[in-house]
Amino acid sequence: MSLLRCKPASTLIEVNVDLWRDNNPLLDDAGQYRRMIGKLIYLTITFAVLVLSKFMHKPRELHWTAAVRILAYVKSCPEKRLLYKKHEHLHIFVFSDAGYAGDIGDRKSTFGFCTFIGGNLVIWRSKKQSRSSAEAEYRAIAHTACEMIWLQKLLTKLSFTGPMPMHCDNQSAIYIAKNPVFHERIKHIEVDCNFVRDVWGKKAISL
Repeated sequence: MSLLRCKPASTLIEVNVDLWRDNNPLLDDAGQYRRMIGKLIYLTITFAVLVLSKFMHKPRELHWTAAVRILAYVKSCPEKRLLYKKHEHLHIFVFSDAGYAGDIGDRKSTFGFCTFIGGNLVIWRSKKQSRSSAEAEYRAIAHTACEMIWLQKLLTKLSFTGPMPMHCDNQSAIYIAKNPVFHERIKHIEVDCNFVRDVWGKKAISL
């Protein structure tokens, strides 16, 4: 099937689309869907493709439509790419965030982070977790802090010094990280709390 003349799409996937509906007809050719998703994984490496890959065992027509939309998006922006420029600094900035129960299907939270070195995006990741809102945000900080410590060790040979700033939009999570007393609400994530407080106390990161 040729999609060269398909209408370009401005986004990878529709906002708030329910891909978990079981009242949608099954695809006649599930193999065609699996082959497309396999190719898209190598072509785009996007979160949208990873979501669609969950349905390869029993794909439905709405999953095929969503996959075609990704191709339409790729057609709309062939010039988009990661651009790495030379800057006069080696500053590191990390952004961490979590979405509470954002997956309609399994109601799991998704956290993610991205790391910029010298103004260029070099590391990004997203992962699912089953947590409360504040806990999801804090575990996102803990996972991100692990990556930052690993990156700091890697950059030691480049004479990098000083705390790496981590940007988080949840004030409760930042308060937990800096407050050694806030015990009752965080006893179930005590290991993560102690780890983040330790690296923050050593000025390896700043929040």
